Amino acid sequence: MKDTYEVPQMMTKDDVTMMILSAKKQAGMTWEQIAETIDMSPVWTHSACMGMNAFPEEKAKALVAAMGLPQEAAGVLAEPPTKVWEQSVPTDPCIYRLYEIVGVYGPTIKALIEEKFGTGIMSAIDFDMQITRVEHPKGDRVKVEMSGKYLAYNSW
Repeated sequence: MKDTYEVPQMMTKDDVTMMILSAKKQAGMTWEQIAETIDMSPVWTHSACMGMNAFPEEKAKALVAAMGLPQEAAGVLAEPPTKVWEQSVPTDPCIYRLYEIVGVYGPTIKALIEEKFGTGIMSAIDFDMQITRVEHPKGDRVKVEMSGKYLAYNSW
């Protein structure tokens, strides 16, 4: 007779994301409210909740407490991400337009960064972003401000 050992199911980032989205919906909270609760930016909070960044341990614990999630979720939220996304252009209209902006203006952004800083890149790790609503006579505008550390290419 063979003894069997049942391996417990480990919670994944996708599992925690689904729990967060469910708790957010049930609580009727906005990302700004959730971020304010844990003293983080809404952009960072959303990105980390979607599994694209790792929360500092104390912020993960604060989010778990604020959202009423299982304690195990804090450890998952603090794990480094594996950034995997679709390589094809998405069909969601808002996300598609962001791809369109990069497709149209990406070479321009690259050229202007290189003129101002030299050959290199803008970091997406040492990075922050703000999204604000700006009133405009032709219709309100979405203002996206991105700030990333300049990283020069190095020879080695």
